[in-house]
Amino acid sequence: MTYKSFVISTVSLVVGIVGALSAFIYYIDPLWLFGTSHEYNDVQVAFNERQQKMNHIYYQPFEYDSLLLGGSWSTYINQHDFEGMDVYNFAVSNISVREYNAFIEFAKEKRGKEFDRIIIGLDFFKTSVDQSNVPANLSGYSTKFNDPFNRVKSMLSWDSLDYAIDNFKLSAADANIHLRSYNRENVAVSRVENTETIAKQTEEKIERFKEVFYGETYDYNEAYPEYLKELKENNPNTEFIIFTTPISTPLFQALVEMERLPDYEQWLNDIVSVFGSVNNFMYPNSVTNDISNYFDGHHFYPEVGTLIAKRLSDSPDEKYADFGKVMNDRNINTELAAIEKTTVRLWASESDKPTQ
Repeated sequence: MTYKSFVISTVSLVVGIVGALSAFIYYIDPLWLFGTSHEYNDVQVAFNERQQKMNHIYYQPFEYDSLLLGGSWSTYINQHDFEGMDVYNFAVSNISVREYNAFIEFAKEKRGKEFDRIIIGLDFFKTSVDQSNVPANLSGYSTKFNDPFNRVKSMLSWDSLDYAIDNFKLSAADANIHLRSYNRENVAVSRVENTETIAKQTEEKIERFKEVFYGETYDYNEAYPEYLKELKENNPNTEFIIFTTPISTPLFQALVEMERLPDYEQWLNDIVSVFGSVNNFMYPNSVTNDISNYFDGHHFYPEVGTLIAKRLSDSPDEKYADFGKVMNDRNINTELAAIEKTTVRLWASESDKPTQ
């Protein structure tokens, strides 16, 4: 073989391998850049939800009339469970209230106009100064869209290849081994934990919240309502549907134990003062009392997300009639008094239990 033939053969081999790997990345589409959908990519690992969902919005048709925002809890709400509205679930892990405006503006720009409605799931532990005081934007993610070769580069990335291989293996095996993964319809699922694991993870979560989020360092951010007002001011023609995410009753009791109930009540009053009402799910009820509805006492399973979507769509499951209360300026004091009464009763019943 001549040197020229060797070079041509080597280059052809390299090009062939790179082409095959790039085609595989395109076929599996782990970054949600191309919109491919089939049985070998119907399990998508959630490794960077901000980038994945922004890619999905930017590169695929986006004609939804409603937008759902929230933290990791809200990712488990199936956007297709809402009735009478076409919702896109733009919830991501560990979102700050200071990020909501950037998320809305990004999605609104792609849609070309304001949304008919914006649904926001608010989380109490994100109300502290520590968790809500730093401004945030999406520039670190959105600048990639200025690069005309962004999608091409993704097909030449080793990271993309690794993600594609993982997704291919999980999809081929129809395996659900992660606490959160997605299908190609932007619907999140979770593996189901056994009773012992749930109890252990719940206890660990309670201790962490007492120490990190509900402890002595917690300081309610008095500017919190101003951040919410900004959302309304920037979307004057949009209906806002606000709800609180339901943590388990044991975790709610930890909040009370750490003397955060007054902050919780101020939070709800602030939400009502801005939006006029709030759909509150964060209090002891038949859903939150059942620890099996959560995999760690904090994050609920998708079935609970369906109950939330039904309630927000005005078609609640009557089996869980006590799950979800609309609070407004006319009834908030009465509803808060009822929550306090329930909390005191639960606290007393726990105190009466014999020690082991």
